[in-house]
Amino acid sequence: MLIRPAVTSDARAVMAIYNPVVERSTATFDLTPRTLEEQEAWLRDRTGARAALVAVVEDADELPGVPPGTVVGYAALSPYRERPAYATTVEDSVYVDERAQGQGVGRMLLEALLDTARAHGFHTVIARIVSDHEASIALHRACGFEVVGLERQVGRKFGRWLDVTVMQRML
Repeated sequence: MLIRPAVTSDARAVMAIYNPVVERSTATFDLTPRTLEEQEAWLRDRTGARAALVAVVEDADELPGVPPGTVVGYAALSPYRERPAYATTVEDSVYVDERAQGQGVGRMLLEALLDTARAHGFHTVIARIVSDHEASIALHRACGFEVVGLERQVGRKFGRWLDVTVMQRML
């Protein structure tokens, strides 16, 4: 599996992973799928220190049925808050294609994202995860994140209130 910086031409592949999550899951609090133009703009905003990475299948044996060259996951660093004192803190996002879940892709992406954050001088990474998303919480815990808080009923999707577990990893 190749982990590399995302480029604008990855927008369709990233959108194909993200939009089904928007439509069917509480893993994101977005309510409207992204257009291609929105996805391209999102990727352009995630270059340099606040990067986006993609996981690309290199060999046909890595994920049976998934052709080499297919983007099967992505991860990104986003600003945590806009005020200047938060500049050394970032928030992470990790999304994996359904065909690649449970295969270690999320962990490879998150570990590479942490390396990227460290290389760019960030001090800490925050993960805000819908509280019933056990796989994402387990992934972050396996990568050294600790639960530091719970935000109760801060989101509403599919007619229900959602809690957010806040996790943190010091770099």
